[in-house]
Amino acid sequence: MPAPPFYPLEQFDLTDPIRPLYGIEEIRAVNPQRFEMEQLTGILMIDEPNHGLVGYKDLTDKEFWVRGHMPDFALMPGVMLCECAAQLAGFYARKYKVLGGGDFLGFGGMEEVRFRSPVFPGDRLLLMAKVFRLRPGKRAEFDFQGYVNGKMVFSGRMIGVPIFADRSRSGEESE
Repeated sequence: MPAPPFYPLEQFDLTDPIRPLYGIEEIRAVNPQRFEMEQLTGILMIDEPNHGLVGYKDLTDKEFWVRGHMPDFALMPGVMLCECAAQLAGFYARKYKVLGGGDFLGFGGMEEVRFRSPVFPGDRLLLMAKVFRLRPGKRAEFDFQGYVNGKMVFSGRMIGVPIFADRSRSGEESE
């Protein structure tokens, strides 16, 4: 049985036009991903006291994986779902400087990831993330959830670690 949503789903109006708190240009000012690797469309809510946020990704039939990932049944790869969640968490970690260091937020690991239902082009993927554990300067652990049409489609926990543009500092021990 999936856990309840971090935030009540009914509080988010996902009908067009959506008026996000942060749109794509504001996301680009924080997140480094570009072109086919941009996996967020907007940020709907920031819950700074509880270190949480909600965003979304509109999936189109132009996504780079559609042509080659199961071409006759184009479902979103699980790794891309995880990337969406990571970019949401990365937005929060960078914008609100929760790690206190690093130029980027990189994957340090993932746990308890579960895929519950397929996600397809044309879907609007609602994403939620909350900090589970924070070790400033070392790592931030986020729980994440994804929903399509009110149904949980994936969830898990990820570890974000600081990455430095100075490659001699990147890869420092995160424990």
